[in-house]
This record gives sequence, structure tokens and C-alpha cells, in this order.
Amino acid sequence: MTEPLADGARPHPAFDRWQSADGRLVINGWDVERLAARVGATPFYAYDRAKISARVDHLRDLLPDAVRLHYAVKANPMPAVVHHLAGLVDGFDVASADEMQTALDTGFEPLSVGFAGPGKTDAELAQAAAAGIVVELESVGEMQRLARAAQTLGCRAPVAVRVNPDFKVRGSGMHMGGGASQFGVDAEAVPALFEAMADLPLDFRGFHIFAGSQNLSVDALIQAERAVADTALMLAEHAPAPVRHLNIGGGFGIPYFPKDRPLDTGPLKAALADIVGDLTARLPEAHVIVELGRYLVGEAGVYIARVIDKKASRGQTYLVTDGGLHHQLAATGNFGQGIRRNYPLAIANRFDAPADAPAQVVGCLCTPIDLLGDKVALPEAQVGDLVAIFQSGAYGPSASPKDFLSHPHPREVLV
Repeated sequence: MTEPLADGARPHPAFDRWQSADGRLVINGWDVERLAARVGATPFYAYDRAKISARVDHLRDLLPDAVRLHYAVKANPMPAVVHHLAGLVDGFDVASADEMQTALDTGFEPLSVGFAGPGKTDAELAQAAAAGIVVELESVGEMQRLARAAQTLGCRAPVAVRVNPDFKVRGSGMHMGGGASQFGVDAEAVPALFEAMADLPLDFRGFHIFAGSQNLSVDALIQAERAVADTALMLAEHAPAPVRHLNIGGGFGIPYFPKDRPLDTGPLKAALADIVGDLTARLPEAHVIVELGRYLVGEAGVYIARVIDKKASRGQTYLVTDGGLHHQLAATGNFGQGIRRNYPLAIANRFDAPADAPAQVVGCLCTPIDLLGDKVALPEAQVGDLVAIFQSGAYGPSASPKDFLSHPHPREVLV
């Protein structure tokens, strides 16, 4: 299913966030053709550091002063991006040993790094205990394995309990709790976990409560954060020590598709001030953490591929690029979309030209699902032109099957 474009107009507000010069896309001052020459090859991802910094500035104005802003490294683990954010945020959240190492390489204090995710291996738990980062426990079994690692190392491992709440967040693109789940400890089972924690070489720090991601409804987000706060306050009554680490998640979404509307963050400011004010009053030692990934970097990235063939087939025009789903899986609709919809897409070196030549934009792979844009209204494109796919700063190369069909990996650059 595709969404037709009206009057040849560019359909998505994402285009308004990017500049052009002489009809070509400009990425933080770099003409796209010159940037392609600088990178040395297509396809590539370009991340705009100014847009990332501006998003953090926006969040600093939005979030209460007491809130610590963490970056979820899984959204974009490129080391240059992580190091840039190290100068802007208060901590990181990681989901693997490699992400942990990337975060620690920035020089952040270990207690400012949280490690979440089911299925942590014994080796990962030992690494985390040795590093002194906060392990966000997903189960009793994981707690016991971490305790054995800490005992072997002769240390006390900092821990928070990841809680699977008893509510779901409406409007979330992906639910992370509320029913049976591989994520976290069911809220009603947390008191029993605390009993099992007694006498283990673990240093209880607090909770991680996160119920959903990619939410564009401000009302749903406010409702969710209030429910998270209520859950944290209830469980804190059973905790073996004061709560010092309280990750209330985030879930702020970005608009990917033409009918999406950007998240209206205006009402969030007052609501978060009330919620965080209540939490800090009742849990005075707690550092309240808002953890965001795609909201920080998603709109700052663009995927660039070059048209290497143009062909007609039974009334349709096909632009064949040197990119594809092995680099940008999400844009092809194969990463969580129920109904396939187009990411915002443009001809980067004809950025200001009328979009009056509908085309199928495909990758170079031998599979019909390698479809980057379905019946997209574009300027008349030719072999050698550059295709730009926007909203590509999060879950790009790291969430795509880069080795599929053994093509070269995409390059990445922070500009």
C-alpha cells in the first residue's frame, strides 16, 4: 500500500529540516555531491552533528533540571556519534558488551552507564561487573549469574531492576511491557526478587521501567510516565536500599511517514515537571533518567545511494541504486512495519526540482522486497543521480543485514 502524493509536492515535513544550495541537498554545510566525493563511495550514511546538538538543546529546555538525559546507544552505535553525544548528555544505556565498551571509551563514569536487555551472557555480566556499570536485571536467573561473577571478582555489582509494568502504552510503535514479556521482571514479582537478592554481592541502585517506544501521542506519553512513576513509588516501598537510579524510559517518536505528525512536546514540559517533582520529593536520593535513542539522532541522519540504472517495465519507471535493504532495512518496510509505507525520499542533487516523475526506487539485491520507495513522486532522475532517504539516523546499518548477498558495507560519516 502506498500513499499517493498530491500536486507533485514533497510530502513530508522532514524535507523542511534540510537546506539546499544550487538545487542540491546540503548536509551541515556540505553539498551532497562534494560530500559523496569526500566519503569516497556510495552508498553512505551522513549524520548531521548540528541537528543532534540542536535536539539535545531542545530536550534540555523541555526536561526538568533534575532529569538526567541518557542516550540509548543501540539507536546508532557509530563511535563518532557516541563520542559527540558524550559531550551533550549525562549517560548512556547499552545493550551489549561492544556497546558498553564504546560508551566507556568516551570517559563517562561507569555508574552513568546502564546495561539492559534479555539474554546477557555470563561473559557480558562479568565484564559489566568488572567495569562497575549498572546492570539492569531482567530476571532472577540473570541476577544469580551476575552475583556469581561479582563474587569471583571480589566486588559488589551495581544493579537496577528492569520492571515489566502491568500496563501498556497506547500509541507506541513497539510495546516493551504490559503483558507477558521477555523484558524485565513482572512488577508483581519484584518484591520476591528483592528477597532473593538478600546477602548477594549486589549493590541495589533502583529501577528501569520502560513500556513502549516510537510514540507520537503526547497524551499517551504523559499517561505512561505517570503510570511509570506510580509503579516506581509502589515498588520502592519494598526495595532493600534507597532508590538512586530511576530510568523512566522515554519512547518519544519521530515522524517517518506522510500522515505522521511530529510529537507535540509543549504539554510534556509541565507534565514532566509535576511527575519528576513528585518522584524527587518522595525518593530524594533518586537520579531520574529519561533515556532516548531515535529521538536524539533519527532525524539527523540521511542515507545516500547513487542511481546506477534506469529502466522502464510495463508502464513503470525503475531507478536502480547501489544501495538497498542490506543497508537500510527499515526503509524497505521490513523492520517492524505492519503496512509498508515510504520513508521520505528525494533526488538529492535535484532537491528543489518539481516532483512530477513517479518512480520505483529499488536496491541492487536479487529480491523483490528490496524496495526503497514505492511509486514515489520525484524529479526526473538519471543514472548518476543521488537518492536521499531521510529519517535515517537511527536503526540504520546496525539494524540491517549488511552481509546479505555479500555486497560492501555502507560507509558512515558525522559531519
